[in-house]
Amino acid sequence: MPFDITKTREHFPALQQDQVFLDNAGGSQALGDVIDSIAAYLSKTNVQLGASYHTGTQSNTKYEEGYQAAAKYINAGRDEIVLGGSTTQLFMNLAGALHFDEGDEIILSKMEHETNVKPWLFMAERLKLTVKWWESSKSDGLKLTPENLKPLLSPKVKFVACTHVSNILGTIHDVRAIADAVHEAGALLCIDGVSFAPHRKVDVKTFGVDFYAFSWYKVYGPHIAVLYASNSAQKHVKAMAHFFNPTKTLEDKLGFAASNYENVQTIPQITKYLDGSVDAITEQEGKLQKILLDFLNSRSDITVQGSTSADSSQRVPTISFTVDTVNPKQIVNEAEKISNYGFRWGHFYSKRLCDEVLGLGPEGVTRVSMVHYNTEDDIWGLVEVLKKVLP
Repeated sequence: MPFDITKTREHFPALQQDQVFLDNAGGSQALGDVIDSIAAYLSKTNVQLGASYHTGTQSNTKYEEGYQAAAKYINAGRDEIVLGGSTTQLFMNLAGALHFDEGDEIILSKMEHETNVKPWLFMAERLKLTVKWWESSKSDGLKLTPENLKPLLSPKVKFVACTHVSNILGTIHDVRAIADAVHEAGALLCIDGVSFAPHRKVDVKTFGVDFYAFSWYKVYGPHIAVLYASNSAQKHVKAMAHFFNPTKTLEDKLGFAASNYENVQTIPQITKYLDGSVDAITEQEGKLQKILLDFLNSRSDITVQGSTSADSSQRVPTISFTVDTVNPKQIVNEAEKISNYGFRWGHFYSKRLCDEVLGLGPEGVTRVSMVHYNTEDDIWGLVEVLKKVLP
């Protein structure tokens, strides 16, 4: 079926108001079915899990269906996932439960949202591990690759963390190739998939990763996230549950009763909407990013941070740029005065990338982050707004 933007937008109540949402990397709009599902759950089945009375069994079923849908969607086993408040929180939980030996090494990327850095620094401090930093230069196209990782790998490296897609650069990294290199060295790989999941299908088995996480509130759902840990990787995860509780699954080990019931049970609504739509989403987003990139690339005073290509196999439509004579904050402020376009400036929690790799000022970048429910007219309109606020 051809992509129908009008019907697509009808699924999202927030899009019916006078606001163009171009800060989707910070959080997408929620599906109407998700919103209705939460209202129905809280109205009719809002009881503690585990009860055997009628309403209790309904709640138990809805919760389990949410877990099953999340696991199936990412091609994981039910026992290999845990749902929680955010990717940051789930990584912090994991960092407190992982065990390595004193003196072991871990490799962290400087291309990251701090979500995929700080938990592992805490872990390194707790376990007395050595931290090695991995980054990519502009000559490498600012891409993380097996080639720029391998010089850091050694038998002492036990854990590597990197992003699937930078929330600044929008570049898609080849996590399968990275995983193969990491495993060849005998280490585990943890991937932050937050900026990848809204745009492409997640398949943790195909990716070959040990740990993977993303946030459903950036994938058209409520504020909840999922963490995957393969059964083999869970051998390194100490159960943190009460002593009398089960410890078999990842949820048992790291759940902490934090899988918000009304949010968990919405996940089947999200996966139903996304089922079979990846090609249509990719095609639509490719059209959107080409419009904006063609404009940005046409101006000599604008630097697109990261790949300037509109090729959907190389990037997602999260586009950051800087302008020679205008700071990012000013661009956003001036655009808001004359339009209903919502986009932002800043470092977006990727401060090491902005400061140490890109060498940017304190106001970071101007970032426009699109998803498939944005229209081509939205982006043509943005181009006209930018023409007015730029010199």
